[in-house]
This record gives sequence, structure tokens and C-alpha cells, in this order.
Amino acid sequence: MLVTPAYAQAAAGGAAGGLLGFVPIILIFVIMYFLMIRPQQKKLKDHRAMVDALRRGDQVVTSGGMIGKVVKVGDAELEVEVAPNVKVRVVRSTISQVLSKTEPAEA
Repeated sequence: MLVTPAYAQAAAGGAAGGLLGFVPIILIFVIMYFLMIRPQQKKLKDHRAMVDALRRGDQVVTSGGMIGKVVKVGDAELEVEVAPNVKVRVVRSTISQVLSKTEPAEA
């Protein structure tokens, strides 16, 4: 069967239509970035800043739900007193919340 002129003219505009087909997919990725990825990165950044600002005397909650007072601060772990004379070593990143901050010592 021979190709009629009407079909030949319609095929020429297909390149622009193919490019427009990617616009919804790109739009979905942009929306996902602003609704899911960006807030998660902000939350992680805030948590990292909170953990970096921990110092001796702060009252904290671990991700396991234990409440205690920071006794010793190390590079990767903290020593937390959960009861009188009961100290537990915890990894810094497991701190989920700071209940009360201590004031910095005046020099």
C-alpha cells in the first residue's frame, strides 16, 4: 500500500510531540523533590545540628525512649546518666530529642 500525503504530513510533527511527552514525567520528579526529598534533607540537617550542639548537662531522649542527662561527650558517642550512678554509653545519632539545654559556662 502506498503512503498518502496526509499520513506523511502528520509524521513530520511527531518530534515535537515526543518531547512534550516527557514534560509530565519531569513535572512529577520536580513535585516529588519538593514534597518528599527536600523536607527529608532539611529534617536530617536539623537533627545533625542538634546532635552537634549537645554538651554536658543536657537532658536528652534517646530513640529507644530513655531519658537521661549527658555526663560525657565524645566524638561518636555520649555517656548518659539515666539514674543516679547508672551511666549508659549511646551513639550520638540515636539522640532523638533534647529536653533541656544547659547554658554555656562563662569564662
